[in-house]
Amino acid sequence: MIINHNLGGMNATRNMGINASNASKSMEKLSSGLRINKAGDDAAGLAISEKMRGQIRGLDQASANAQDGISMIGTGEGALNETTSILQRMRELAVQGANDTNTTEDRTQIQKEMNQLTSETSRIGNTTQFNTQNLLDGTAGVKTGPTAGSAGVYTLTNAALAAGDVTIDGTTLTLVGGTTAACITDLSTKIAGNAALNSKYSVSGATGTALTLTQKTGQFSATLPTATGITSAQTTAGVDKTAASSAFTFQIGANQSQTFTASFTDMRSSALGLAGAAGTATSVYGATYVATGTANDLSDVSTAGEHALDLSTSASSSAAIKVLDNATATVSGERAKLGAYSNRLDHTIANLGTSAENLTSAESRIRDVDMAKEMSTFSKNNILNQAAQAMLVQANQQPQQVLALLR
Repeated sequence: MIINHNLGGMNATRNMGINASNASKSMEKLSSGLRINKAGDDAAGLAISEKMRGQIRGLDQASANAQDGISMIGTGEGALNETTSILQRMRELAVQGANDTNTTEDRTQIQKEMNQLTSETSRIGNTTQFNTQNLLDGTAGVKTGPTAGSAGVYTLTNAALAAGDVTIDGTTLTLVGGTTAACITDLSTKIAGNAALNSKYSVSGATGTALTLTQKTGQFSATLPTATGITSAQTTAGVDKTAASSAFTFQIGANQSQTFTASFTDMRSSALGLAGAAGTATSVYGATYVATGTANDLSDVSTAGEHALDLSTSASSSAAIKVLDNATATVSGERAKLGAYSNRLDHTIANLGTSAENLTSAESRIRDVDMAKEMSTFSKNNILNQAAQAMLVQANQQPQQVLALLR
């Protein structure tokens, strides 16, 4: 028997400390609901789960970003809905003005409404905003254009040309008889004198066998003229004129460069061909603009005065109809594009939600504690701790047996 070292008590104390520490860890996990409360619990698991948490929070914010993007797109598309209504009314006025039952005074009154609707179209384009950013004037976000484009130059030739019909871009011209040179000269004259073709091309370089067509401003495109009865060749490719636009980039992913860009095109009157240079300036499709611009009394509209489509005659009103058809198609195309953006972002949001849910499940398996299993472990450690306390009491009683030897 020894009394200087109570080895049994030391052993019981050591095990009681271990059990108490394990029970404390179990209580920490049970009270927090987390298997990993500090790096010491699982260093690798902590690093992995923190990275997952960053992804999850990024996905949640990306979903919010996409929802904000839908709101922005919806704001622009909603404004264009009213622009479409205005264009429908303007077309109605042009059809009315093309009817010769109207007097000059009648057309003057029609023109007044046309002028105001032209200004209102620009006002909508200038003032439609989302979070103070202009959407429909091509000045916010990342700006592009407008680019002037370049004219296409085309050669029409046919060594065997004779009297007969020649069709260019759907317009049929009947030529006089005679030599090929005479037919080419006649073709040149009739193209220049035809309203539809003259609005698209200027004619030059007529020779005995060929002539040259050059696209006019507003008609720039890379499309070769369709011609029957004569050979058409492209000398210089035209470049389509690009309207001013602004692009907005939405961060729709948790990581760098996971973005989506939506562009908004200039939808004001001048960009749509509804307003142009004063007086006799010829617009697309041969329509003209009024000489006197409409004063604009709104300080937030940059265009002080706009020259609307001229409805003063039956011919000018008729030509304006085609311009308005083109403008309506342009606005409808823009709305369709914005609608497609919105639908795409709806799918983006659904995908982000699914990804966040799956990552949350994976992070939970790493970080969260299994409550039932941990409760079982806690109960075990608690029982062992009580047993260790009981054994410590027994170990402390053993040295007292030495007193029996001293009696």
